Amino acid sequence: MKLVFATNNLNKLAEVKKMLPKNIELLSLNDIQCFDDIEETATTLDGNAKIKADHITSKFNFNCFADDTGLEVESLNGAPGVYSARYAGEPSNSENNMQKMLTELNGKENRTAQFRTSICLNLNGKQFLFNGVCKGNILTKKHGEKGFGYDPIFQPEGFKQSFAEMSSEEKNTISHRGLAIKKLVEFLKSIN
Repeated sequence: MKLVFATNNLNKLAEVKKMLPKNIELLSLNDIQCFDDIEETATTLDGNAKIKADHITSKFNFNCFADDTGLEVESLNGAPGVYSARYAGEPSNSENNMQKMLTELNGKENRTAQFRTSICLNLNGKQFLFNGVCKGNILTKKHGEKGFGYDPIFQPEGFKQSFAEMSSEEKNTISHRGLAIKKLVEFLKSIN
């Protein structure tokens, strides 16, 4: 089965490829020659995932899945949430996003946060949603060199290291995206 993952993020693509069954050929936007700037205009993660998946399915006629992920920080009333990638403004920059987050949380005791991923799958004319959540805390400074995005400042519940200090295999077993992808993979296996 050929399936498009509607992302230009090579880190995400590599993470997901490792998790899919071998009988699924995962294609990137680059593989299908999609260079469109798909605007994420929804106010929810589910909505943005649907926008991206629907764009690929309608324009390129491929079975496709897309994700949107947000970091929700309790003491920031759930921010940055759906705006996580552009938290510090355009253009999107992980380093600036982390610095803004650390500044906003400076002096705050409550550093509880969660990563949430929503995946929308368009398969043979039907649409399915899968979600994953990873609870944890925002650290006071960056730890680790691996991962991407907010990984160096996010410490998952029950662990002493940040996502950026974990191997991709370790991270995938507990991460928001890993959990949502597991649900997607289980679903794909059940219909194969």
